[in-house]
Parts: sequence; C-alpha cells; structure tokens
Amino acid sequence: MGILDGYRVVDLSIAMAGPLAAMRLGDLGADVVKVEPPDGEWQRRAPAGGAEGVELNASFLSLNRNKRSLAVNLKTEAGRAVVRDLARNVDVFLQNYRPGVAERLGMDYPSIREVNPAIVYVSVSGYGDTGPYAARPGQDLLLQALTGAMYSVGRDGDPPAPSGTYAVDAITAYSAFEGALAALLHRERTGEGQLVSVNMLDAAIAVQMQELSVYTVGGVPQRRGTEPHGHTYIRAPYGVFATKDGHVALAMPPLDVLGDALGLPELAGMDTDTDGHSRRDEITALVRTRLPHRTTAEWLELFDERGIWAGPVHSYAEVVTDPQVRHNGSFVTYRHPAEGEVTTPGFPYTFSATPPAVHRGAPLTGEHTRELLDELGYPPERVTALLADGAVTARQEAP
Repeated sequence: MGILDGYRVVDLSIAMAGPLAAMRLGDLGADVVKVEPPDGEWQRRAPAGGAEGVELNASFLSLNRNKRSLAVNLKTEAGRAVVRDLARNVDVFLQNYRPGVAERLGMDYPSIREVNPAIVYVSVSGYGDTGPYAARPGQDLLLQALTGAMYSVGRDGDPPAPSGTYAVDAITAYSAFEGALAALLHRERTGEGQLVSVNMLDAAIAVQMQELSVYTVGGVPQRRGTEPHGHTYIRAPYGVFATKDGHVALAMPPLDVLGDALGLPELAGMDTDTDGHSRRDEITALVRTRLPHRTTAEWLELFDERGIWAGPVHSYAEVVTDPQVRHNGSFVTYRHPAEGEVTTPGFPYTFSATPPAVHRGAPLTGEHTRELLDELGYPPERVTALLADGAVTARQEAP
C-alpha cells in the first residue's frame, strides 16, 4: 500500500515537467489517469535520443509509469463531459497547457472547481499565466538560458554552457509534486481545495537561491576565468580534470592538503578561502598540469587517504554498473506489454512502511478508456456511442 493509496489524479500534461510530477504521485500509490488525445500524446512517438521502441519511446516510458490512459477528444463537447465527470471524484487535477488553452477547453480551475469544489488543481506553465513572456514556449534549454545558470560554469570566452540534464523540467516537476502534496495536506486539515500555480521560470530561479543571493545580497558578479571551472561562486580547484587514463572530479579541497597530495608546495602557502577565489585560474592551472601524471584510480586512492573530496567521472554505461547504484536499487526493471523488459530510473525516496512501487508500466493509448468509463457508471450503449462519435478512443484488445 502506498502513502497516496486511495487518492486519484487526473493528468492532462505533456512533455516532461507535468508528466513527471504526476508519475511521482503514482509512484506513491495514487491512481493517476492520463488524459490524452485519441491518437495519444505526441511524446509517445517523438524521437528520444535515437532510442526506438515498439510502440512507446524511452522518454514516454520513463515519465508515465503507474498511470492509466483515457484517450479522449477534448475538441468535442462529449469528450469534455467525460473529463468533467472524471474530475468530480478526484483529488488532484494537473495540466500544463499553454496560457488560454485550459480556459478554451473548459479545463481551467474555475470550470473544474465548479464540479469539484475540493479539487487540488495544479497548473504548470513556462513563465506564468500572465506577463510579457506568458506566450513564449516553456522549454528547458530556453529557461536555463534565461535564468543565468549558463554563466555559472565554464571558462571566460567560451559559449554559455547548458546543463547535461533537463534540469529546469525536473526542478519544475518536483515543485509541482511538492505543491500538490502541500495542498493535499491543507485540504486534509481544512477540507478546502485550491489552485497551485507553478512555472518553470520561478522554479529555475528558486533553485539558484545560493548563487543569486551571492549576487543580490553580496554584490558579487558571475566571473568566469581563463581556466575551465565548475562554478563561478566556488573556490578553486573545482571541476573535472584529465588524468593519465581518464578524468577525476575534484571539489574544493584545502590547498595545503592538496599541495601535499600533488607534490605542489606552492599551494601550501596559499589561503584556501581567499586565494581559492582570487587566484582561481592559477590554482586550476597548477592542478591541471599535475593530474595527468597518475591514473584516476591512483589519484582517488591518494585523495581518499587525505580526506580530499574527489570521485570518478562516469559515463551512463558506468553508472548502471556502479556498485553503489546497484546497492541502492536506483533503477527499476519490469515487464511492459509492448516493450518487453524495461529498465528505467526508479524512485528518489524510500519509506520504511509505504515504499513506492511500479504497479503498471506506461500505458498504451486508450488502454484504460473502457475501464474508466465503466468506473464512471457509463452504460455500454453510451460507451459505444462515444467510441462511434470519436469522443473517446480505446485500445483494441488482441484477438
């Protein structure tokens, strides 16, 4: 039994931020219904890093487990009526439509609250529902660029550097997940539902609370040096350095201890905090020229003996075989009806009494349409009529 067992969620979202937030609710036991167009969400078929599936791509599989699929045409009044009926008895309603679309479809907060006053309605947008950027596309890379993060890494003169993961999408997803849980707790205490608004711009700014506060409170500008550096506001050395046979990540060690480990006495006379910032390029260059003298394993052993923070630089092939990753069970493997054995990242939390679990894989388009209409109490003749009119579609069962 999951923590959210008995709670019901309607997920009208697409792409990553919304679907990930809804999936986390499902991982904790909520019954999540993914409402999608008659031919399925576009992400099912979009190329995903060159990985081809039988019916679903890797991205869709990774973001939509523990959901049921209701394939419905929201351009029809009959289709919209089905979703309103569904919303009458759910706890969370989540959407990430472009501004104005929810209102046009009758899926906005006032319309859903009218049929379910206690609803927790989560609206996810790129920049907010109003303002000069409201109509802009809310895409991860564009938000990384807008919020200053790309100038916190790299070397002066290099192009701004994006993150190696869809950082803003993930941060926004967890903000929506957190907001939904907080609003549910409020409802448990008061009986009152509410609107939870999350946007990618604010989420990406909020997660930079340290960096932006150094600028707004301390007045220290972002300053990239002539040497590659992992973060403009962290003292040297901080980054990835080449070794004899690969690379090692090194994070802000005491300069006297590092100087001893590397055989660089010139580091020993430096002040770790003051010089670590003011002489950042000089320190980085010294470390960069010394590390290729030994292998990664040799350096890591030496650093570990001295309590220096360092670690290997993994590829994905090495991540999935890492002993700590395997120990933690960081990935989950299950059987999918179309894709066979599927392995994807698992859960970011554990609970001693109510652990998250994979109850079902990502749904096929309309796989649960008939099941859900039956739960709504629709008689067979009405289901047949909805299917015939194209208001909903259902997965054809194998003969």
